[in-house]
Amino acid sequence: MEKREILEILTDWNFWGRELDTGIKREIYLNRLKELSKINEIVVISGVRRSGKSTLLLQFCKSMIKSNVDKKDILFINFEDPRFKNLDLDLMNKIYDIYLTELAPNPEQYVVLDEVQTVAGWEKFARYLHENKKVHVFITGSSSKLLSSEYATVLAGRHVDAKIYPLSFSESLEFRGIHIKNRVDMVANRHKIKRFLSKYIKWGGFPKVNLLQREQDKMMVLNTYFMDIIIKDVVRRYKVKETEKLEELAKYYLSNVSSLQSFNKIKKVLNLSLDTVERFSYYLSNTYLLFFVKKFSYSVKEQILNPKKVYCIDPGLRSAVGFTFSTDLGRIAENIVFTELKKGDKDIYYWKDSSQREVDFLLKGGKKVKQLIQVCWDISNEETKKREVKSLLKAMKKFKLKKGLVITEDYEKEEKIGNKKIIYKPLWEWLLKINQI
Repeated sequence: MEKREILEILTDWNFWGRELDTGIKREIYLNRLKELSKINEIVVISGVRRSGKSTLLLQFCKSMIKSNVDKKDILFINFEDPRFKNLDLDLMNKIYDIYLTELAPNPEQYVVLDEVQTVAGWEKFARYLHENKKVHVFITGSSSKLLSSEYATVLAGRHVDAKIYPLSFSESLEFRGIHIKNRVDMVANRHKIKRFLSKYIKWGGFPKVNLLQREQDKMMVLNTYFMDIIIKDVVRRYKVKETEKLEELAKYYLSNVSSLQSFNKIKKVLNLSLDTVERFSYYLSNTYLLFFVKKFSYSVKEQILNPKKVYCIDPGLRSAVGFTFSTDLGRIAENIVFTELKKGDKDIYYWKDSSQREVDFLLKGGKKVKQLIQVCWDISNEETKKREVKSLLKAMKKFKLKKGLVITEDYEKEEKIGNKKIIYKPLWEWLLKINQI
């Protein structure tokens, strides 16, 4: 590529000559980035495509400029800009040389390598900047394998990580100007909150989707996101030839979130080989599209042999791509609970005993079981309530826990059963984390 072409692209993505629109701030992640930047290690930011990683880094760059960092000392390179041709390590070096020549930055620089997984050899370039140039390096990518074993060898001990998710429910409210700081705010806005929860259940938390007004636009954008994940993050990355089978498997999973899945069963349903199901499932999980949760057991072998529960990154993708039914609200609610729990630092499992009693979420911290959570959308049926609570009590007894949580559509209560306490909490209230157990 010619120098002029490269400089034009860089100018479009940087603050050197003009202001850039950086969207609505996501304060939680922005504060996290500011803290990580002080550690003086390579900051690796990963997450599903279109979850807002690039925008977040632009917000970070803008905040650094406001704190008196010179604009010329910040370099933002988006490697998914279609104008870049033949991306490789040589081109990365050329881009950086042009930046040094044309901008003449100070020695202390901030360099963002956005969607860097598209470039072979990026890890060597990042390490060179970090070690030889003493540059603050930020890396983003749409793959959980951004730091796979071969990359980790090169970056060993020189990186800190952060994962970015689509908007949480509380963030989606803030995008609409509803700020819930305490219980008074929550009660005062409860009708709006419940109304927006129904929208969140259907359309999820991708930032752009939350800003669109028309449902047909939301559907179109979500379908585009899905196909981008399939084509750009799986087919191209892993050189998959059976694209239709991959897409069919992804849609099957999205249509069956919050359910137990066996690879052996899926191979029969979709007429695929076991190896294909296992490989494709692995690829889809690496893109953050899907997550597979194991059954809790102290035996690793039992964890491997038992079916896994499947969840997706965002309910909007399920609405756009999967086969949806009104009776699936409980499953979608469970999926939303999972993605919220995933942001914590506890290991997540489901629990099931020999009598087929099941608890949706078992949270383990260290070697101890910390919490048990059951999701029961409609608690009005007495038989359903009895079944869910019976399973929860059984697990509470086994793991010596005094409290158990049942997340519902809108039922709120506390019950004492013997020396155990069952807490029922509406999903919308639990997601806002006000007085949360």
